[in-house]
Order: sequence, then structure tokens, then C-alpha cells
Amino acid sequence: MTTSREIARGNIEHSQPERIGLNFNRGRRNDLVECGLGPSATFEQRRWVEGNVEYYDDEWGNIWHRLTGGRSGAEIYEPAIRDWSQLGTLRKPDYDNPARYTKARNAFAAAPDRFRVAHMPGWVFATSRYLRKMEIYFADLIEYRKEIEQLHALVTDQLVQMIRMYAAVGADAVFYCEDLGTQDRVLIGPPMWRDVFAKHYRRLTSTAHDLGLKVIMHSCGYNWALLEDLAESGIDCFQFDQPAVYDLQALAALLKRRRVGLLSTLDIQRVLPTGDRALIEAHAQEMVDTFRGGLIMRTYPSLQDIGVEEEWDQWGYEAVLQAAGIA
Repeated sequence: MTTSREIARGNIEHSQPERIGLNFNRGRRNDLVECGLGPSATFEQRRWVEGNVEYYDDEWGNIWHRLTGGRSGAEIYEPAIRDWSQLGTLRKPDYDNPARYTKARNAFAAAPDRFRVAHMPGWVFATSRYLRKMEIYFADLIEYRKEIEQLHALVTDQLVQMIRMYAAVGADAVFYCEDLGTQDRVLIGPPMWRDVFAKHYRRLTSTAHDLGLKVIMHSCGYNWALLEDLAESGIDCFQFDQPAVYDLQALAALLKRRRVGLLSTLDIQRVLPTGDRALIEAHAQEMVDTFRGGLIMRTYPSLQDIGVEEEWDQWGYEAVLQAAGIA
């Protein structure tokens, strides 16, 4: 009998899996087991409220803020590196502490038949832009290339160590979030991406591949201009929450040619939030028909953040199963 682990891997590799993969919560069909880091031994988070704003810090020393009583997201209030003179004394997380991976080891060992996905807390672009704050970081990419190269190398060193630690506790893949797109274009054009970021991506993905791990990349927005480069750099599977921003047929052709999988929700902007059952079911059918053979369908993990009722999500789940012919 084919295991969930084999099903997920088969869809990522386009190796003619017997069915699509499934990654749904709330007790529904799930071929994946996912886990992140355990607590740090060197960092204890601070949280405080001033008026209607909540503040908290992270392991790198950034301070975040968000409105109290709001959604789960937050933005950088004060970056850890306010001046480049602070780069040399930057606090680094204890990603090399084996105790932080005990939780993942136990989770993976408890589900040997499922595809084991380890969550990274960042990647080179995402982590670095937080450390400088986005609008400052974009200027840095042009004005402070020497410092940017040093920062990117430092961040990549930390992430390489984490990938190795995850491999040691039994992961099949690493999953990271790096939002590179707006609604209609990329944040960084292909020439700059190739010049500044490609070497770090290749170092990270080659580390994972040498250890037998797949690399799954979440990225919001319309990333079409970078997809070929990302695939070339070693990304094995894209995780999209807004598939409807793409020409689905063109996207499917690219992924099939590159043998890159798709881990996707039903579209969280144009489809699920409408509460239109017919639209949701038709979209589920289109996704399965278009990407079958290289597809893992999942639920969006924070329905409340996008104004989606569980009932609407359930309609999509049932439509996915029906379209895929899964009893």
C-alpha cells in the first residue's frame, strides 16, 4: 500500500503518484506532518501593550508591533540593525542547539508514514529585510552592497545550520516563507535577484538536497517573473495561497516542465472569501484538473484572518476530494 509519505513525495517529483496529496487540518485527510523549532535556551520573548498597540521582540532582536484584538499578523517597529555598525554585534539565535529539535524529532517519529515537513522561521530575503526594515532594506540593496553581502552570508550561515539539524531528526523537507510578489509583479526584478540572492538560495537548497531533503517555498503575490529562476536555484515545490493570480494553464506547464510540485490552497482572495459555494467547488475542480500529478491541496491555516467560515472551507475540501476521485 502506498503511504502518505510516498504520495506527497510523488506529487512534488511529478513521478506519477496514484492520487493528489492532501494537507487538511481539523481531523481531515492529511499526508503531511509539520513541525517547527522548540523554545530557545538563550531567548525569552518580551511582550507589552501601549494604548491599543501590542509590542514584542524576536530572537534576532527585532521589535514588532500590531493593534491589539486584531489579526495574527504584525510588522517591524524597530529593526535589530538600526545602523550598520551594529552588524558585528548582532545577536544570533541558538539554531545550533539540539534541544530545539526534540519536538520535531518526536513529531516525525510518531508519524513515520507521513511526509515530514520542518518549518524554517525565515529565509535569506525575509530574515534580512526584517533585520533592517523593509523600506530601508530595499535602499540598502543598492547603496550598501558590501554590508548587504555580509548580512546575507550571516543569515544564510544560520539557516544552513538549521537545515542540517532538521535532517538529523528525520525531516523529509524544509518549508519556508519568503513573500516576493505584489498583486501583479515581483518586489525584486530578475537581474537583481540573480546578482544578489541566487547564490544564497543555491547554497541553502544544495545543503538540503545533499541531505535528502526537499525545499518547499511559500511566496504570496504574483511571482511569475522569478519562477524559472527559483526552480533553477533548487526549489522543489511552491506553496501558493493565491493561485488565481496566475494563468493556471501556463503555471501548470512550467511546473511540469521543471518537475516542481505545487502545494496550494484554494485561492484566498478571489474564491474562498466570497462564500459562493458554486465558485468554490468549480475552482476546486479546476485546480485538481489542471495540476493533477504534481499537486498537494491544503487548507489555509488561519481562516479567521481572511474572513472565511469553516463551512466554506469544508465545501472546498469535499469538492477537492470529489474532483480527485478520493473516497
